[in-house]
Amino acid sequence: MPLIIKDEYPEKLFREDGKRLDGRDKHELRPIKMEVGVLKNADGSAYLEWGNNKIYCAVYGPRDVHPHYLAKPDKGILRVFYRMSTFSVFERKRPAPGRREKEISMVLTDCLEPLLFLELYPGNSFEVFINVMDADGGTRCACATVAALALADAGVPMRSLVTAVAVGKIDGELVTDLSGIEDKAGDADLPCAITWFNEEFSLLQFDGKMDLKEFDKCLILAKNALTKIHEIQLNALKNKYIAIQEEYSGGKNKK
Repeated sequence: MPLIIKDEYPEKLFREDGKRLDGRDKHELRPIKMEVGVLKNADGSAYLEWGNNKIYCAVYGPRDVHPHYLAKPDKGILRVFYRMSTFSVFERKRPAPGRREKEISMVLTDCLEPLLFLELYPGNSFEVFINVMDADGGTRCACATVAALALADAGVPMRSLVTAVAVGKIDGELVTDLSGIEDKAGDADLPCAITWFNEEFSLLQFDGKMDLKEFDKCLILAKNALTKIHEIQLNALKNKYIAIQEEYSGGKNKK
């Protein structure tokens, strides 16, 4: 079980035994659980637990654009709405979306757009609603990952999935998958996402200080972690259809 750490800044981010505060090795991912088809009223949906992060995502579309003036005659549009619940952080968050939520909504839109064949849907929109129920660092990466699953679950034509993770530097050491306290108290944070159809980064942000050699090493660490997370995504999608197949086969055998 991941260790729940309050929103405080400790002096050291490594324990005396060399482990991180939540018991992980430097390049170990937090526990990850993914599931698709969790919301019946959505065209596609997914749920993700990543460490202490708990996130739901719902996809609707293709459907008419409202307001109509946002519609494009030559292609569809993607709209992403990232929201954090008022109880998702230690201090109660205001219900109204803040500047950070609007910024992350735009970042996620730019991250996900390359996946979609929007030219096939002129005048239509796909809307992605993401609700962070519990937050503990790396939410934009977790949201990009779960949103790609929800889009796939909705049957939206896609070039591939996108997978995201945050790597960085704490106490002078490079680490993979920063927790919330490591993100705030660490030396550097590098969220990144990869689109698998061309293996290019569709999200790359940086905050903090590190040299170019460390930056290059971080990208290698990110690629290794992203490969593992991508496998979990694929298994989540496969598991849904395996369950459907087993249910159908079981019902057919009973007859």
